[in-house]
Amino acid sequence: MNIKFRLVLMNFLQFFIWGSWLITIGVYWFQNKHWSGAEFGAIFSTMGIASIFMPALTGIISDRFINAEKLYGILHILGAMVLFSLPQIENPSAFFWVILLNMIFYMPTLSLSITVAYSALKGSGKDVVKDYPPVRIWGTIGFIAALWVVSLSGNEASSNQFYIASAVSLALGIYAFTLPKCPPLGKEVTTKSFVNALGLRAFTLFKQKKFAVFFIFSMFLGAALQLTNAYGDTFLHDFKNIPEYQDLLAVKYPAIIMSISQISETLFILAIPFFLRKFGIKYVMLFSMLAWVLRFGLFAFADPAGGLWMIILSCIVYGMAFDFFNISGSLFVETQIDEKIRGSAQGLFMMMVNGFGALFGSFASGFIIDKFFTFADQSKDWHNIWITFASYTLVLAIIFPFIFKYKHNKAELQAIEAMNH
Repeated sequence: MNIKFRLVLMNFLQFFIWGSWLITIGVYWFQNKHWSGAEFGAIFSTMGIASIFMPALTGIISDRFINAEKLYGILHILGAMVLFSLPQIENPSAFFWVILLNMIFYMPTLSLSITVAYSALKGSGKDVVKDYPPVRIWGTIGFIAALWVVSLSGNEASSNQFYIASAVSLALGIYAFTLPKCPPLGKEVTTKSFVNALGLRAFTLFKQKKFAVFFIFSMFLGAALQLTNAYGDTFLHDFKNIPEYQDLLAVKYPAIIMSISQISETLFILAIPFFLRKFGIKYVMLFSMLAWVLRFGLFAFADPAGGLWMIILSCIVYGMAFDFFNISGSLFVETQIDEKIRGSAQGLFMMMVNGFGALFGSFASGFIIDKFFTFADQSKDWHNIWITFASYTLVLAIIFPFIFKYKHNKAELQAIEAMNH
C-alpha cells in the first residue's frame, strides 16, 4: 500500500477522534449533565496538564526504547478504553480525572504521529517540507468530518460522541501496528553523559537562542489557540439568549459554523511549503500572530445576523493562525535537529504549545474573564473579551521580530533536507 495513503489514513483517524468531542463537550456538559461552568474550565486544562509531561516523556521513550508506531498504537488502545467509560461518569469531579487520563493517553499521540510520519517519509526518500503538509491536511479533514457526523446526527449534547471517539481510537490503535517501523534511533548515542542516559538531549536545545525564543513564543501562541478552543463555540451559543438571533443558522449549528476554521486549515496547510521556503519560519510565525489578531478582532465586532460575514472571515483567518505556527513549527524543528532526538524534540514543541501554552491560556483567560468581563447575571462581555485577546496577540506580533534573530537561508534549508534523506 502507498506510504502516503497509509499516513493519510493515520492522520484522518487521529484527528477524527479529537473532533468527535473537543468542540461539543461544552454542550454535553451544560445541556446533558447540567453541571456548573466553574468546573467546566478545568476540563479544558486537562490537555495542558497532560501536555506538560506526556509528549516529552513519550518522545524520550520512542527515541530510546520502543518503536514510535507501537507506542502510538498502545496509547490509542488505552485511550479508547477511557473514552468508552466517560458516559458512565455521573460526577463532575470524577469526570475531570477520567478526561485527564484520556488526555494523558491522547496528547502524546499528536507528536508521535508527526514522528512516525517524518520517519516514514524520509525512509521512503520523500521531502518532509513538501510532502508532509498534503498528508497532514487529512487530519484536518478528519476533524471536520467528526464535527459534521456528531452535529448532523444530533449528538452534540449526547454521550454518543464519546462512543464514536472510542471506536475510532480502538481502530487506529490496531492499525498503528501495521505502520512502517520507526525504531528508536537515540539508543545508538554512545556518549556516556547523564543527559544522554535519560534521553534529555532535546532539552539542551534551549541553550541555543533561536530555539529558546522559538519555544517561548510557541507557548504564547499555544495560549491563543486555547482561547479559541475554549470560548469560540460558547461565544456563538450565547447569542441564543438574544431573541432576534436565536433562530439563526450560526446559533442553531455553531459547531458547523466553527468547522469553517478547519476547512480553512486545509487550504493553508497546502501553502506551508511555499511560505516556508519563500519567507522562512520567522515571517511565517509573524503572519500567524497577525492572523490571530484578526481572528479575535473580527469576533469582537461580529454577530450572527449582519455581522455573520465577520464570523466566517474570522474562521477563514484561523487557518493561517493555526497552521503557520503549529505545523510550520514542527517542520522547523524537524529541519534543525538531529534525527536521533526527533521524538523528544517534537514532544518538547508539543509540551510548549499544548502544555504550558494551553495552561497559561486556560488559567489567565479564566481569571481575566471572571474578574473583568462577567456581569452579575453571569453573562459575558464578549466584545471586550475578544478585544483583550486581540491586543494580547498584537503585542506578541510587535515584539517577536525584534527578539527572534533567526535568518532564513534557502540554501541551508535545502542542504539540511538533503542531508536528512
